[in-house]
Amino acid sequence: MSQESLSDSPLDNGPIVFVVDDDESVRIALNSLFRSMDVRVETFASAAEFIRRPDPQAPCCLVLDVRLQGSSGLDFQRELLESANKLPIIFISGHGDIAMSVKAMKAGALDFLVKPFRDQDLLDAVSAALRTDTKRRELAKEDAGLHACYQSLTAREREVMAYAVKGLMNKQIAGEISISEVTVKIHRGNAMKKMKAKSFADLVRMAESLGIGGKH
Repeated sequence: MSQESLSDSPLDNGPIVFVVDDDESVRIALNSLFRSMDVRVETFASAAEFIRRPDPQAPCCLVLDVRLQGSSGLDFQRELLESANKLPIIFISGHGDIAMSVKAMKAGALDFLVKPFRDQDLLDAVSAALRTDTKRRELAKEDAGLHACYQSLTAREREVMAYAVKGLMNKQIAGEISISEVTVKIHRGNAMKKMKAKSFADLVRMAESLGIGGKH
């Protein structure tokens, strides 16, 4: 199997750089380059080989050759996009094809480097890609936590929260849903607590993220 990895690295939970290139000499060179910056690296000879790998839980990016045997790098990029895979991609190419690079960038690639490129240019591109993926994962985790908090609210607490973030006062909310103002205050307080909102402005921001601000 052509995959090579740093499975014995002390950075087993750290970022991963995936390399997909059908040129063995390139895989060996990039494997050595990324090892030198203490980043885990796994190399693959084809997109089909890479796609069999389980999704990583750590920040990662993909260094992808444009011209592969069989499916091209651009075709594989499209496949990843269609499957909602948000893996940051850095293309490398031995051909200075401007149209190809424009197509790759428009489809979301973070960079497009033409061989021979400077090692530092690739290292800089990979560092930026790993930062991007780290941030994406942090935001996804926050979003999942926000939805979990919202799911913990009762139906009435959600209803009161939706009215409150629209700017209605407790008295107005009470009139809208035919409960007492005191009960509205209780539900509103419970919603604040369960959502872990530090302030009402924080609750409004959360509601906007959840897309519930205009339901009522």
